[in-house]
Amino acid sequence: MTKEEKINVVAELTEKLKANNNFYLTDASGFTVAQVNNFRRLCFEKGIEYKVYKNTMIKKALESLDADYSSLDEALKGFSGVIFSEEIANLPAKVIKEFRKKQGGEKPVLKAASIDTDVFIGEEHLTTLSDLKSKQELIGDVIALLQSPAKNVISALKSGGNTLAGLVKTLSEKEN
Repeated sequence: MTKEEKINVVAELTEKLKANNNFYLTDASGFTVAQVNNFRRLCFEKGIEYKVYKNTMIKKALESLDADYSSLDEALKGFSGVIFSEEIANLPAKVIKEFRKKQGGEKPVLKAASIDTDVFIGEEHLTTLSDLKSKQELIGDVIALLQSPAKNVISALKSGGNTLAGLVKTLSEKEN
């Protein structure tokens, strides 16, 4: 690869990292070509992208970003693939777990992840990351919580319509 080609790859990777708030670094070393293709296909089907880059290129692309990703240096050793996810932070973790379940193995291994510039290093964070709720899920939960008291009042009013009307009439007559 010529120097110009490397510069182009780093520039392309930098743009992808800027466009995607969430990315995961994985190690899929030892995969056969068929396994890599199956993993890429699963990522594509779920709406995320998986690409393999040289560690030096990933480091250069990360250095050109506004945030400090120096803590990822220890994860950038050996074979490194990057999974990009624009909106849904937990989707790559779910895809990794799903692929492992289908293949019956322990690969790909999560080396690190960046969720809105928060860095998680190590395989032990995979379950935590897969359990994260997306922005849309959190908004839905908040709306459901806000609607719950109003729904309870309305259903109570509807269920005891005759009783409530009688109660109001009795109370109004007592005051007279």
